[in-house]
Amino acid sequence: MLKKREEARLTSYLLGRKCVFCGSYRLWKTKRGYLKCRKCKRQKGKRMLQRELEIIVGFHQQVPASRLANDMAVNYRTVERVFRKLREVIYHKCELEGVKLSGEIEIDDAYFGGRRKGNRGRGAAEKSVVLGLLERDGRVYTKIVYSLSAPTLMEIIRKHSRKGSVYYTDSFRSYRSLKRFGKHLTVNHKKHFTTNSKKYHSHINGIEGFWSFAKKGLYRYNGVSQSNFHLYLKEMEYRFNHRRENLLKSLIQLYFGYIST
Repeated sequence: MLKKREEARLTSYLLGRKCVFCGSYRLWKTKRGYLKCRKCKRQKGKRMLQRELEIIVGFHQQVPASRLANDMAVNYRTVERVFRKLREVIYHKCELEGVKLSGEIEIDDAYFGGRRKGNRGRGAAEKSVVLGLLERDGRVYTKIVYSLSAPTLMEIIRKHSRKGSVYYTDSFRSYRSLKRFGKHLTVNHKKHFTTNSKKYHSHINGIEGFWSFAKKGLYRYNGVSQSNFHLYLKEMEYRFNHRRENLLKSLIQLYFGYIST
């Protein structure tokens, strides 16, 4: 169910009161029945606009594309095209937002790919490996990796965190070089899940909470191909980073290409 404020915003777009491209209220209806903006000069058919907004609402509610297409009685490709555009824009947005994390940063790696026979955790076969950096009380940044070697992980951490931060990890050997960038505190999960001290509270509960959030979110899509996994992963990252904001408003702005002030 949409909140009253979200419903009001959608109504303002559909009734031609507000431009979905630039946010201007200077709209007029053309002879063809299109809604055209006097400010940015862009136009959109009312019927097409209604359909795209309905699909964006479905994306916001994490309805699978096939089910949404069936509910709306439209072609699956129509829904998938809007979903894919949103995920591609979100992917680039997340890469820009995750340039540098700072302060207290939790780092962990996780495996995605459903249940399979064999080892679990590190060493699991045929799964996507993801490195995550979480700024406590802030954002998360994720990156698919093909190796958990120290050089690979250190390069990603160097690019996406500020030197002098406090890093929290488990006792995996590839994280030992973190002391080059700042204070490094570890938690040995074989003995305990957190370590208390007078100054620091050593744990990685935050990033592990994100892994749970991401896996539950991806589960709704009934399976994700490896070729598109990077897009779905960034969708989960974006949803997490903007969880305290009006997500539907952000998605509409991203899709139609403007950021309101």
